Amino acid sequence: MATAADDLPKHHEPTQSERRVILASSLGTVFEWYDFYLYGLLAAIISAQFFSGVNETTGFIFALAAFAVGFAVRPFGALLFGRIGDLVGRKNTFLVTMAIMGLSTFAVGLLPSYASAGVAAPVLLVTLRLLQGLALGGEYGGAATYVAEHAPDHKRGFYTSFIQTTATLGLFAALLVVIGIRTWIGEEAFADWGWRLPFLVSIVLLAVSLWSRLSLDESPVFRRMKEEGKASKAPLTEAFGRWPNLKLVLIALFGAVAGQAVVWYAGQFYALFFLERTLRVDGATANILIAIALALATPFFVFFGWLSDRIGRKPIILAGCALAALTYFPLFGLLTEAANPALAAAQQRSGVIIVADSASCSIQFDPIGRNRFESSGCDIAKSMLARAGISYRSVYGQGGIAVLEPPEGDPHRFAIPADVAWAAQVRIGLDRIDYAGNPQGFRTAIQASLDRAGYPARADPARIDKPLVVAILFVLVLYVTMVYGPIAALLVELFPTRIRYTSMSLPYHIGNGWFGGFLPTTSFAIVAATGDIYAGLWYPIAIAAITLLIGLVFLPETRHRSLEE
Repeated sequence: MATAADDLPKHHEPTQSERRVILASSLGTVFEWYDFYLYGLLAAIISAQFFSGVNETTGFIFALAAFAVGFAVRPFGALLFGRIGDLVGRKNTFLVTMAIMGLSTFAVGLLPSYASAGVAAPVLLVTLRLLQGLALGGEYGGAATYVAEHAPDHKRGFYTSFIQTTATLGLFAALLVVIGIRTWIGEEAFADWGWRLPFLVSIVLLAVSLWSRLSLDESPVFRRMKEEGKASKAPLTEAFGRWPNLKLVLIALFGAVAGQAVVWYAGQFYALFFLERTLRVDGATANILIAIALALATPFFVFFGWLSDRIGRKPIILAGCALAALTYFPLFGLLTEAANPALAAAQQRSGVIIVADSASCSIQFDPIGRNRFESSGCDIAKSMLARAGISYRSVYGQGGIAVLEPPEGDPHRFAIPADVAWAAQVRIGLDRIDYAGNPQGFRTAIQASLDRAGYPARADPARIDKPLVVAILFVLVLYVTMVYGPIAALLVELFPTRIRYTSMSLPYHIGNGWFGGFLPTTSFAIVAATGDIYAGLWYPIAIAAITLLIGLVFLPETRHRSLEE
């Protein structure tokens, strides 16, 4: 029996119902991203509310679980809801994921703190974070597939690009709500009880989004497949247990999504992290600057989606990866000069050297920032310098004698002996700083030395070149729009209808949940290990370069493919 979609020509202007599909799908997905990002933006306050009463080890475990689970379980949500979506339909599946996300987020705003509920409070928080990650793992694939299966063949990139704006718009909305409430009630009240308001407001967004999506019909492509009896009876087995489709999944992951993910997170989250944590720009200013850049760049998601309908998905995505890999170092260097010129000048003028036994230095991989790394002077010095945005080089040895003289003509260079056994054997230029089992005294001595060398404790607001900072952030987000705008159309077109939801969701969420989600913490660990504040960029650059190479060789162009398979 013919469906209404059969009467539509393949190339046509968008109908009113198609516009409603885009609006309702995008609105719901914006809401889900808003919910997901609230935790990241309020992580410090949430940690104080839910983990402060437990001992350090338990608190670290809970905080790590709450942070990681939202990213780590996304691929499992993709498998769970992708299978359901391919079996029973796209519409009902993403209605379920939206309800789970919305109710979980609302419930965070109602949770008791550790002070009133004890260990039950962090357990409940981790459980809700788990549900959020599972729901997000099922949402994106459903929304992208649903919109693509409604789209005219020649406008599939354009239609799905509206879904691609939703992650950035969700972050933008979360930033605005948090900034607005903080400004309205003040920092003290916000830290006490106001942090709950952004979570509680989500119940209104949930109601609006569910109402808009309930009026939609099932995807015409899926309906037709079901009517013709072509639906898969075992989507997981067919998607990942058969080499022809599994090969496409791997190509999608390593030849497109992994690079897209690191460019996305580097251009938005790591840029914000770098401004706040490395360049020491105050949080409110950094949030406003990134929000302006996001507002300016967001229309380009739609532009590159539209352009991909004309020149293809592959060249735009791979060009974004290539530009990011080639320009990240100069762009982030310029960002330092624009946001904290005093820090840039101090780093050129005064070098810092840490002298330590290599055995006393930890690998400082700390996803949630709770570990203080105080077991040795080396750890304290490296952690303090990395968090202060100060580059340094290390002189390592083991049981021998280290002699370090300031280079001739460079009286400003100074060394930090970070191990008391070594400190006795080191001759240095300006400073002699011993750990000697006194972490706070050691920190104070390091800070005094940095102050004398001209390293600023914070970025001076009056010296921030805000237009230039926004321009640099805009370029970084522009790369995001290049890799992300066409990716939904590419992923939808790679896989057959019967297993499309399952097949596209897994590589997307492995790429964005794992490769992208842990970028800030992985990059910071690289910075702490190397002493170079820019060394963390090697992680996104390497992944983007790998994606570029694999994509050039193996990734097919998909824009002319029919979805009627």
